[in-house]
Amino acid sequence: MITVRRAHADDGDAAWRIFQEHDAYSGTLQLPYPSRDVWRKRAAEPAEGDYMLVAEADGKLVGHAGLHKASTSPRRAHAMTLGIVVASDWHGKGVSTALMQAIVDLADRWLPVTRLELTVYTDNERAIALYKRFGFEIEGTHRGYALRDGRYADTYSMARIKAK
Repeated sequence: MITVRRAHADDGDAAWRIFQEHDAYSGTLQLPYPSRDVWRKRAAEPAEGDYMLVAEADGKLVGHAGLHKASTSPRRAHAMTLGIVVASDWHGKGVSTALMQAIVDLADRWLPVTRLELTVYTDNERAIALYKRFGFEIEGTHRGYALRDGRYADTYSMARIKAK
């Protein structure tokens, strides 16, 4: 059974462990050789207005998702960005779906958010399918967006507008 909850200070080491995996850092904008101290601090002292959720299964942290302010401008207060990562041995087992459901529920029912935004590598078909299931649409393509494994990779800009 997968349980989603708000991250707490003790989750930093588990998040750090996930980001040691090639699939985790190559699928995001994180770098190899993550700093344990950085992840401890992110878990213990999240930025104002940020939300970090974690997924647990079998007593182990198996994924996490973050919801972050899109901008400090009050004109963008209605928008937040999200990121999600799942331990490689838990891919395809419902972790990302549970985290996305929790993030969307938090944004739709408890925060003044009408627009959720993300970027995803254009070759990450599983993630794109997940985001589409939750109402995200591709809004554009960023060519050569990020250096990944020695090459510049394209990403899609995707967003979900809350239905009125």
